[in-house]
Amino acid sequence: MKKNILNFCGLCAALLLSAPVIWAQNPVQRQIEAWITNPDRSSVFEKVSQKFEFTDKTDKGTPIVVDDKQIFQTIDGFGFALTGGSAEHLMKMSAEARSAILHELFATDGNNMGISYLRLSIGASDLNSFVFSYDDLPEGETDFALEKFDLAQDKKDVIPVMKEILAIQPDILILGSPWSAPTWMKTNGKVKGGALKPECYEVYAKYFVKYIQAMKKEGITIDAITVQNEPLNSGNTPSLQMLPQEQNDFIKKYVGPAFKAAGLKTKIILFDHNLDRIDHPLTALRDPETSRYVDGSAFHHYAGDFSAMNALHYARPDKNLYFTEQMITETPGKPFINIAASVKRLIIGATRNWSRNVILWNLAADALNDPHTNNGGCSMCQGAITIEGDKVARNLAYYTVAHASKFVRPGSVRIFSTSQTDPSVILSNDEEKAGALRVWVTETSDVLPNVAYKTPDGKIVLIVVNDTAVTNSFKIQYNGQYATIPLKPGAVGTFVW
Repeated sequence: MKKNILNFCGLCAALLLSAPVIWAQNPVQRQIEAWITNPDRSSVFEKVSQKFEFTDKTDKGTPIVVDDKQIFQTIDGFGFALTGGSAEHLMKMSAEARSAILHELFATDGNNMGISYLRLSIGASDLNSFVFSYDDLPEGETDFALEKFDLAQDKKDVIPVMKEILAIQPDILILGSPWSAPTWMKTNGKVKGGALKPECYEVYAKYFVKYIQAMKKEGITIDAITVQNEPLNSGNTPSLQMLPQEQNDFIKKYVGPAFKAAGLKTKIILFDHNLDRIDHPLTALRDPETSRYVDGSAFHHYAGDFSAMNALHYARPDKNLYFTEQMITETPGKPFINIAASVKRLIIGATRNWSRNVILWNLAADALNDPHTNNGGCSMCQGAITIEGDKVARNLAYYTVAHASKFVRPGSVRIFSTSQTDPSVILSNDEEKAGALRVWVTETSDVLPNVAYKTPDGKIVLIVVNDTAVTNSFKIQYNGQYATIPLKPGAVGTFVW
């Protein structure tokens, strides 16, 4: 009994069995390029020499059906946080070595990974050598006119590195996020914890405007800001608590109007914290005055589940979603790389749940995960790359992002591909009536985790994770054609056609 297994995605099965398309007759378009990372490191983000092709042959097994007629969100990019510590390490490299690694990270040709999105800290983050703001004053002083505002510290590391990056990738998108306001604006007068003084809401909004304008003068365009990193975490050094109604009032009465008055196009993004608290951004989004200033909401994944982003999308489909932070680490020198888990959770998990980007934490550190601040800085935050002088080691986060960033360029769109929760229609020949079909619906639980995109130049990109211990291949169905491709247990593959 010959069986054809086709994904059922709300369309009539007869439409899925339509006559062969012109695409299937083009041998060049039928070819599939594959980049693979195996868990034993026998291949680590390498293009395989073997060419795969779509054919009419339908082998056993439920295929991953890819349908580029069903379009979801636009993708802005994939990348990392360029922390002050990351920039500090890069600036200590020789000019030649720094140029080489920046080209590898940000260029799109050859084997370069093509990072397309960066997150900068507005002032210090907990991965700086020390805490600073752009308007630090002696205790007891204030500067409501922001006359002493100065990007001096960033001009030593972040800004020169950004200028080199922009020379390689001039269209890269940049998100700015503050860890704390200057201490003279805070209720506790300290870099750690505290809240924003009510009388400082207006000046802090102007502080954001000054930052965006000052960076623009340096040739750096800030595409978006989140108004507070982890507003429900007062344990970082630096940090600032901003409760839901406080953030709502801050944006509605001060940040939104200040950006409008200054003619800024910079997007305002809510929350920038964990997936277990979507009530926080929803508080602002339910206020129509605030909502008109807000582009969307941002999330981290240290608590909660990615399905929360899906829920927020259906609550407010008019607003965008972003994934702005996650730390992933591995033991240096370990013979195995747990690539399947990180790609499944972060690349597939975030974008299948409507995120327009994926930013990991952070770009670079040394072998001791330094620098970081004292009494609340992250001592375990491994960089995507480890820098020791001019020597560079590439870590798990590097390969996780590379599997998407090189191929899924900004302006790509996520398209339909079968997931494990989708039903499938199974068609089989009737045993007694020639030419007749039998039809029934079944689950597709044996389909490997995956996500698919269509790029601005019309290519299809499919990222597949083999999270099983036994499966050695999978099948793709696209436009009535099939391809069976080997993929080892624990491996990740990016497939382009």
